[in-house]
Amino acid sequence: MPHNTTADLMLILEGTYPYVRGGVSSWVANIIKGLPEINFSLVFIGSRRQDYQEKSYDMPANIVHYEEHFLYDSPPPPAVPPKIPARQFECVEKFHGELRELLDSKNAPIPNLSQNIRENPEAFNESAFLYSKASWNFISQCFHKYSTEPSFIDYFWTVRNLHQPLWVLLKLVHTLPPAAAYHSVSTGYAGFLGAMLQHSRNAPYILMEHGIYTKERRIDLLAADWIADNRNPFQHDPMQLSYLREMWIRFFEALGKFAYDSANPIISLYDEARQRQIDDGADPYRTLIIPNGVNIERLSPLREQRPFPPPPVLCLLGRVVPIKDIKTFIRAMRTVVNRLPEAEGWIVGPTDEDPDYFQECEQLVVSLGLKDKVKFLGFQKITDILPQSGVLVLSSISEGLPLVILEGYASGLPCIATDVGSCRELIEGRTPEDKAIGPSGKVVGIADPAALAGAALELLTQPEKWRQAQQAAITRVETYYTEPQMLSRFREIYTEAIENGRHRLRTAETS
Repeated sequence: MPHNTTADLMLILEGTYPYVRGGVSSWVANIIKGLPEINFSLVFIGSRRQDYQEKSYDMPANIVHYEEHFLYDSPPPPAVPPKIPARQFECVEKFHGELRELLDSKNAPIPNLSQNIRENPEAFNESAFLYSKASWNFISQCFHKYSTEPSFIDYFWTVRNLHQPLWVLLKLVHTLPPAAAYHSVSTGYAGFLGAMLQHSRNAPYILMEHGIYTKERRIDLLAADWIADNRNPFQHDPMQLSYLREMWIRFFEALGKFAYDSANPIISLYDEARQRQIDDGADPYRTLIIPNGVNIERLSPLREQRPFPPPPVLCLLGRVVPIKDIKTFIRAMRTVVNRLPEAEGWIVGPTDEDPDYFQECEQLVVSLGLKDKVKFLGFQKITDILPQSGVLVLSSISEGLPLVILEGYASGLPCIATDVGSCRELIEGRTPEDKAIGPSGKVVGIADPAALAGAALELLTQPEKWRQAQQAAITRVETYYTEPQMLSRFREIYTEAIENGRHRLRTAETS
């Protein structure tokens, strides 16, 4: 791995590039390759080492430093320290109180964690948190004061698990090599690290969200079966979250607010996401929108490779995970095949991220009698798949601005997508001028296989309507979503941040 002491820009990545293909990872790869004049340092943050296999991307020459850290690998616990004075833990209690106030009131000031750590290094110490009597008393008091969870043991270990990644990240603040500027591609753990680097090093920090992290985490946490719920039938209100589940959600909301307060600019892909950031605490004057862009020259030759009328192939490009709602696509295929027996459904994307969900999807295919019609193709080159497809499908329950839709458009492929993220404006247009181009596919409701099937059949059985959608797709992507447009915006932002960061580094060295 490349290793250097300094870089122009440090990219902080959580669970994406270089291990996971598609989506955010594709964007990262395009940015690094598209801005060869900038030297990048990469920090990858993952869950456990065993969750990631081979790297999916090569390292371009302008990546001068790379390191990776896994938050839930279990290092040996720190040694039990001598007795810690209770007063050293008072600042930790104060910080948690400020954080609670921050979540309960939009007008509350953001606590300065970096300053607290500098002024009280002994208190913000993993050993003190794990072993001190003051820490035990603090957790016990919070349980009695706030928790509706009947099990103190589950509460206690939830608190410990919430904090475990933070100790890893706080150590990185002191060990990561310097960079002129920092950029995290999400809030969450990456955003927390970026915010801490900004505070501790007084460096420019850029934040970008492809999807709203807290929203997507909330979806994951609502479905998680590993969060304990010990309420008995009389305590259990199905309309009310368990306290432990709510703790996890509020934890990531707090990380998000901390990142928003520290970053400038705060970038989103489309207007609805920008508004969500503002609602979650981002300063509107720091927010801006930069849509994704694709390489038209690379993909436009694929248009001539696709026969007309289009092949009856519904192609879903995406990971086989619950948030992509692969099951709705499979159920829709049963209706499509009933009406169009020669149709096929291709699911193109990695299947190893959630093996249990993949197995459920395979079983659903068999139970619906679609074994020869719905195919899991794993990772494929889009230049091979797109010319063989008749319509692109996204059945997701959450998206940002999907790069895959733009890639499909550049290859001349209309799209059917659920009404999430920016999918409606990508298909129907955003501005009056954009809408005048016409629809480049169909928008359907979430988890509605009948609507999805009907939209696909309409396009695949009416060649002229398909041709109109194809022309709208090509015109829209060539007008509003090109890679040079995107790279130009980021080159401008990065250049300004790097120049400011270098000036601060020089000032610090001479002072």
